[in-house]
Formats: sequence, structure tokens, C-alpha cells
Amino acid sequence: MQISRYLHTAILVSDLEKADFFYGTVLGLPQVDRSLKFPGRWYQIGDVQIHLIVHEELSQTIPNTEKWGRNSHLALAVADLEAAKAQLQQHGYALQMSASGRSAAFTQDPDGNVIELTQELTPELTQIENGTENAAST
Repeated sequence: MQISRYLHTAILVSDLEKADFFYGTVLGLPQVDRSLKFPGRWYQIGDVQIHLIVHEELSQTIPNTEKWGRNSHLALAVADLEAAKAQLQQHGYALQMSASGRSAAFTQDPDGNVIELTQELTPELTQIENGTENAAST
């Protein structure tokens, strides 16, 4: 088998309006117009899509409530992590910073799906994250 590319991630949600507000408005993801034969929504992120699938009886809790990043999660890069954190807090979403010390924050959508937001790495930030920021000068 040879996998050629990554297409989409399906995320279960119980309330499409609440989920649409979170993914479309709070996260600012552009919606993709795809006709569905069941309730749901599509969003585009680069070459990949997120597919929200409605499951009205959805009831889930994350196994690791102390460290959200140690649960199944969707990781997204953001240009400005501080602005992203402020946007989430403005809308009342809880945040948890990465326990690893990386420039990453975790939040949960209205159904408890964990989302990681990581500072987009520039070459300079990549060196800092890898602990090689002084390697070029030595």
C-alpha cells in the first residue's frame, strides 16, 4: 500500500450550530461547500479538510483531564499564538498550555474535542524549539 496524501479528519459534534461557531467563527476556518446527505460541515485548512459529522447523542469526556495534549487531538499552526489565545478566551473557551514548554495551547470545542494551537515555526523559532539557537554562532 502506498498512501499518497492526507485528505480530511472527521470530528463528531452534537450541535452543528455551536460547532460551526467554534470552527468557522472562533477559529476562522473557511467553509467548503460540499453537499451532504446527512448533517455536517466541511472546512479547509491548507490542503486538508475538517469534516464535522453530527451525532446528536454524542457524549464524550477526555481521558486525561490534567494534560489535554495527552489525548487524541487536532493540531493546527497559527501565525500568532498570543492572538489566538486571546480570541479563544474572549469567547469563553478554556486554555491549557503545553506541559512540554513548547509554544502551544490546547482548548476544547463545545463537544470536548481537543484542539492544539501551535505557534507557526519560523526558521528562528525552529532553532529555539530544537535548542540549536546558538549552534550557528559556534
